Amino acid sequence: MIRVLLADDHAIVRAGLKEILADTGDITVAAEATNGQEVMARVRGADFDVAVLDMSMPGRSGIELIKQVKDEKPRLRILVLTMHSEEQYAVRAFKAGASGFLTKEAAAEQLVAAIRRIAAGGAYVSPETAERLVLDAAPRAEAAPHTLLSDREFQVLQMIAGGKTVGEIAKRLSLSVKTVSTHKTRILHKMGLANQAELIRYALEHKLLDV
Repeated sequence: MIRVLLADDHAIVRAGLKEILADTGDITVAAEATNGQEVMARVRGADFDVAVLDMSMPGRSGIELIKQVKDEKPRLRILVLTMHSEEQYAVRAFKAGASGFLTKEAAAEQLVAAIRRIAAGGAYVSPETAERLVLDAAPRAEAAPHTLLSDREFQVLQMIAGGKTVGEIAKRLSLSVKTVSTHKTRILHKMGLANQAELIRYALEHKLLDV
């Protein structure tokens, strides 16, 4: 039996996923979590074969949560199940330690197949994301500017492009205003952008907004 930790802050989503997995016969939802803190508590308290993680939950989530889970339970396989588009997050998620990436628009059969493949030691990814991973690993003369950012800088970029102020970002990420301002300055420098307006335009053109 494949033991799954299901993490999503929406009860209706968890209920739907449990219903899908209940019909498989070989996959069981052994525990649930609604935020990053609960994920870590469950991971520390029991062993699971696969953790199905939403990218956007209260508290620590996304890339940071993937890294923390892998630091404490390196053998635990992670399937990212999210509303975010693959072009936004897939490559970063795999680099952080995920074994699979699936959007919530995927069919139920894909979810089941992904969990089985990941539990067996494989990886699950769409053909488009597989191509991105290959291209990202290959030497390139010119990388897209946003790929040069750290995970934290990329997160700040998305929040700035989404209309949040430096103060709001600082509060959301539990950072000082000065630290966020430093991130913003580095982002503009790394990407060769002159100001925030250019940053927002770039994010829109490359579909990087966190929706």
